[in-house]
Amino acid sequence: MALNALANVFRIAELRSRLAYTLVLLSVYRIGIFINTPGVDRSAMNAFMDAQKQSGGLVSLFNLFSGGALEQMSIFGLGIMPYVSASIIIQLLAVVVPSLERLQKEGAAGRQKINQYTRYGSIVLSIVQGVGISRWLASLGRSDAGQGGFNQVVVPNDNLWFTFMTVVSLTAGTAFIMWLGERITERGIGNGISLIIFAGIVARVLPGAKTLLDLTTQEIVNVAAVLGLLFFMLLIIGVVVYVERGMRRVPIQYAKRMAGRRMFAGQATYFPMKVNASGVIPPIFAGAVLSFPATLGAWFPFLQGFQRSIEGNLWVYNGLFVLLVVFFSYFYTALTFRPDDVADNIKKQGGYIPGIRPGRQTAEFIERTLNRLTFGGAIYLAIICVIPSVISSVLGVQFTFGGTALLIVVGVALDTVQQIEGHLISRNYEGFAGPRGPRIRGRVRVAA
Repeated sequence: MALNALANVFRIAELRSRLAYTLVLLSVYRIGIFINTPGVDRSAMNAFMDAQKQSGGLVSLFNLFSGGALEQMSIFGLGIMPYVSASIIIQLLAVVVPSLERLQKEGAAGRQKINQYTRYGSIVLSIVQGVGISRWLASLGRSDAGQGGFNQVVVPNDNLWFTFMTVVSLTAGTAFIMWLGERITERGIGNGISLIIFAGIVARVLPGAKTLLDLTTQEIVNVAAVLGLLFFMLLIIGVVVYVERGMRRVPIQYAKRMAGRRMFAGQATYFPMKVNASGVIPPIFAGAVLSFPATLGAWFPFLQGFQRSIEGNLWVYNGLFVLLVVFFSYFYTALTFRPDDVADNIKKQGGYIPGIRPGRQTAEFIERTLNRLTFGGAIYLAIICVIPSVISSVLGVQFTFGGTALLIVVGVALDTVQQIEGHLISRNYEGFAGPRGPRIRGRVRVAA
C-alpha cells in the first residue's frame, strides 16, 4: 500500500517537477554551507564550536538552526533566522501599529506589502548581526574573555576590510536563502522557509547517529541504552504527530438567509482551534533566554556563578525552561489571536455558537476555551522539549537532537506530506493512507 502511494506521487508530471525543483534548491542550500566567508580559519572555527558543544550557550543554539553553517563559518552563517526574527517582529508590531493591522486585513495586496517589509527587516537584521559576528570572530583567540581557554586565532588578519566583507557575505547569503525559500514555496512543495530549517536540522542527524554508533562500537555507550533512547524518540514522534493534528472544534450555526428571491437553509459548521496554537515559537524563545547566561557568563566573569548555578543542575534548568515555555505560550497566543475579532466576524456573518449569545459572550467563551487549550499546549511543548534531555541524561547517552528540533522536523514533514496528499486527491489518486485510511489534516491557522 505504501509503495503504491509513493508510485502515485511520480505518476503526476507536475508533482514530479515540483519535488525535483524542491530537492535541487535544497541541495544548493546545503552546498552553500561549505563556502567560507573571507578571512576566517575554518579549522580554528571548528575547534571553537567543538568546545562550545560541551558548554552549550547561544552559539550552539544558533548553530543548530543554521544547519551547521555557523560551525563552518559559511556565507549562510546567519541562516534563515533573520527572516524568521523579522517575521515575528512584524507580526508583533501589527498588534500595536494600526497601519500594519489594516494591511493584514487587506487580503493578498496587504500580505504582499507586509512580506516586503519583512524582507527589508531581514536585510537590516542581517547587517546588524553581521557586524556583531565579525567583531565576535575577530575576538576569538585574541581575548580570553570567557572563551574557555581557547587560544586559536579564528581571524588571522583583523581589519576594516574583513568586517566589510563579512557583513556583505552574510547579508547576501541570507538574502539568497530568502530567495530560495520563496521559490520553493511558489514552484516547489511545502513552505520553503520551513523546509530550509528542516533540511539544516535533518542534515545533522546522520553525523550524530554515526558518532553514537562509534561510541557503541567502542563500548563507551551501552547498546541497551541506545535502543531505549530510540524507542522513546519514536514514542515522542508519535505523540507530536497526534497532538499537532489535535484541535477543538467549536460548533457554529448560521441562520437562514435570503439571497435574491431564494431562501437558503441554515448551515452548521465549526471553528477550529488548535491545541498548540503558538507552534514552536515558545521553545525557541525559552531556549534563547536560557542560553544567554552561558553566553554572557563567557564574556562577563561576574555572571559565571549564575551560569554555573543554572547549567550545573539539570532539574533547575528544566524547571526554568518549563516556566518560560508556559509564559511564552500565553504571551504569543494573546498577541496573535483576538477573541473579540473572531466573535465580531462570526456575528457579521450571521452565525452564533449554540447556547452562547453573539457578541461579548461569544468572545468570552472563545477566550476561556483558548486559555484551556493554551495551557494544555504549553504543557505538551514543555514535556516534549524536556523529555529528550532527561532521557539522554538518565540513560547516559549524548543525543543532540533535542525536543525543539524534533517539533520543527515533525511539523514540517507533516505539512509537506499533507500538500503532496492534496495533489494526489485532487487528481483522483488515493492518499498516503489508502482509500479507507484517514486523511492528513493540514495545520489550521488560528486567526480571525
